[in-house]
Amino acid sequence: MIAVITGDIVNSRGYDSTEWMAKLKSCLSQWGDTPTTWEIYRGDEIQLRIPVTEALMAAIKVKALVKTIKGLDIRMGIGVGDESFIGAGVSESNGTAYQRSGTTLEALKESKVNLMLTTANAEYNRTLNLMLKLASDFMDDWSTVSAEMVYLTLSHPNTSQQNLADQLHIKQSAVSQRTKRARLDLVLELLAYYQTTINTIKE
Repeated sequence: MIAVITGDIVNSRGYDSTEWMAKLKSCLSQWGDTPTTWEIYRGDEIQLRIPVTEALMAAIKVKALVKTIKGLDIRMGIGVGDESFIGAGVSESNGTAYQRSGTTLEALKESKVNLMLTTANAEYNRTLNLMLKLASDFMDDWSTVSAEMVYLTLSHPNTSQQNLADQLHIKQSAVSQRTKRARLDLVLELLAYYQTTINTIKE
């Protein structure tokens, strides 16, 4: 099994792409090269092929990165399944992971939710998507500094708050406050749940 994340930037038309494109490309590059692992197409849509165990972490990191720019957000559908055809680029490949990712993104546009996952297991989908919906209640409201803190923490999980404070040129107490406002503890619990359960899903 693989996972595919398909997403589109929310409110992108109100911004020049130079404000976010380079940051997004840099973020996506940590998982591989374009176009075989990820692509940005039609101006503000992305597709990322990624190992199943890393999918939710990747989606939340991408969301946090995008939300470091005031007024922007990203809507993402995660599809878990097989890969029956590998094209020259990720957007040309096919399989149930790609199909589920695309249909999930379309469903998000109608349901006004920004993050959802679809596997072959309907019961698992219901459970995890309820958790994602609840988490989105605060993730969608991340300020730019909260989003930056989430992105840095997830990118450097073993770095101390003092080291993060030094990077940001702020006090350690400010790092602690931003972490609490971002509800990072709940994000980490959600990711831990995903890590321990996703491998039980069969195609």
